[in-house]
Amino acid sequence: MNYPRWQSVSKILGGLFDLEEKQGRINELEEKMTMPNFWDDQNEAQKVINESNALKGKVDDFKELEEGYENLEITYELVKEEGDSDLKKELDETIGELVQAFNSFEITMLLSEPHDKNNAILELHPGAGGTESQDWASMLLRMYTRWAEAKGFSVETLDYLPGEEAGVKSVTLLIKGHNAYGYLKTEKGVHRLVRISPFDSSGRRHTSFVSCEVMPEMDDDVEVEIKPDELKVDTYRSSGAGGQHVNTTDSAVRITHTPTNTVVTCQSERSQIKNREQAMKMLKAKLYQLEIEKQQAELAEIRGEQKEIGWGSQIRSYVFHPYSMVKDHRTNVEVGNTQSVMDGEIDIFIDAYLRSQL
Repeated sequence: MNYPRWQSVSKILGGLFDLEEKQGRINELEEKMTMPNFWDDQNEAQKVINESNALKGKVDDFKELEEGYENLEITYELVKEEGDSDLKKELDETIGELVQAFNSFEITMLLSEPHDKNNAILELHPGAGGTESQDWASMLLRMYTRWAEAKGFSVETLDYLPGEEAGVKSVTLLIKGHNAYGYLKTEKGVHRLVRISPFDSSGRRHTSFVSCEVMPEMDDDVEVEIKPDELKVDTYRSSGAGGQHVNTTDSAVRITHTPTNTVVTCQSERSQIKNREQAMKMLKAKLYQLEIEKQQAELAEIRGEQKEIGWGSQIRSYVFHPYSMVKDHRTNVEVGNTQSVMDGEIDIFIDAYLRSQL
């Protein structure tokens, strides 16, 4: 194989990572941790610790990459001098591993927006089409759950409304993990399925749509004005997926923000109070997202940009018939193995979209 010209990792990253800056911030945080009153505000203290740990992890990964590249350069020189075939094979394998590690590190550096590091609230809503669309929503639910588990993230079902025959009418997940929102924000949009429907006795091909909404779980220090007199709160009996979390009390909570007609529901807890607290967090996230979208729309109008909104503006198509292919319409990335994608292997689409925003 043709070997690359070795450079420092810093040069390859093109300024995405400043080691000196990161180390300086770690020193600042560690100094805060030594203050006598550090634990007076436990929530604030935990944020400092979390930021410090995240930065230390990035610095360690960066140093590991640098060390790997230095070792590669030494091995490369040995291969040139000795021409050892086993050493050459080892070099080729190590290069492949380091390239993969480098690409993964580069993606984490791209997640630099204010809320990228937050947990993610993900909602799936089937379009018109009844059972067929609801079944498609359940397939996407499985896909995102598998992806999250492979990342080491935890998944909590906040709200689940099952379909009458199959699938789900709507579902809301809280996906917990560092950079969960940064990754999953790339999935926001309409997902289109083309297949022979198992619910059609005539064996006809159907096209189904599901809308995916993604919001960051908001920290308590983010200011979002919500007036109590603008809220309508309803309680109802919980009915979890597959009979889970079902109880005989009206513990599930639905909150409607009347000025924007924004509705959130939560039934993950047996306690009505806890469900209400979680529903308020979800409402806060939705209202924050609405404000961000409003600002983006205003900027787009100023720039003269035209953006389609609606079911016709799907971000990705999953074709099971007459051929097998998943295509992202924003980046033109295509994958022929549809089963692997439905099993949660969607990083290729996430990575491509994040890189396209540079």
